[in-house]
Amino acid sequence: MEHAPTVPSILNPIGVSTWLWTSPLSDADLDRLVPLISGWGFDIIELPIEQPGGWDPAPTADLVAGAGLGATTCAVMTPDRDLTTTDKATTAVTQDYLRQCIDIAAAVGSPTVGGPIYAPVGRLWQLDPDARKRTIDRLVEALRPVAEHAGRMGVRLALEPLNRYETSLVNTVEQAMDIVTGVGSPALGVLLDTFHMNIEEKDPAAAVRTAAGHIAHVQACGTDRGTPGADQFAWDRFADALAAASYAGPVCIESFTAHNAAIARAASIWRPLATTQDALAVDGLAFLRPLFSRATEGVSR
Repeated sequence: MEHAPTVPSILNPIGVSTWLWTSPLSDADLDRLVPLISGWGFDIIELPIEQPGGWDPAPTADLVAGAGLGATTCAVMTPDRDLTTTDKATTAVTQDYLRQCIDIAAAVGSPTVGGPIYAPVGRLWQLDPDARKRTIDRLVEALRPVAEHAGRMGVRLALEPLNRYETSLVNTVEQAMDIVTGVGSPALGVLLDTFHMNIEEKDPAAAVRTAAGHIAHVQACGTDRGTPGADQFAWDRFADALAAASYAGPVCIESFTAHNAAIARAASIWRPLATTQDALAVDGLAFLRPLFSRATEGVSR
């Protein structure tokens, strides 16, 4: 009797974003959060770069490494950051910001800079097919020199599709892959976020297969943007698809707090998503650790 081939066991480091507790991130926040995150057993701390200089990369690198953690970073696309615009000054400012993010990532040992690195979060506009092609062409052209800088620094950009309420440009992995293919750089890949995928992808596992070989980072949270596993997402199929795609990178919990007014407005978090933010992190880790630390038979359970 023939058996389905076994996909090699892949141990994905599990991380958590500091957005779970605070924004904007500061050195004082890191002094408080790093020991907690390490003590709970996480492997990775995810560091948003809202404004370069908001936290100091050099002592952060020492603090994180001293706690036995790795780091990942994410860019934040504010209204003044846009690579789709025809305004060359705005494009240049955005490229400079992303280069700074890359330099900060390299300084703290992060392999990636993730996020919707194309347009401001919340920007929604109609595009007919011709206008969309022109916009994507501008974006590809603007991303190329940034990806070149990332490659020189040993950092990979991870382009994130968002749901339809946060952008009208890149909602699906297939759309993201059009941009990745257009840029044609190994320093640009795709970020998979389970919250957005649950809304926009007809089959998240199939979307993982679409991105196979180009997956640069993964973010995980529940379908209500709360605790991974306390929801209806098809986690087993998603994890199996990542294993089949040979993705061995971090899986980081990205959720937000309703107790911070800036985060609440930006992420539409109007109620607590767990008993406490600490519980969301700890319970999410308890769910994700065994899920991403096992061999799978074939391509599904």
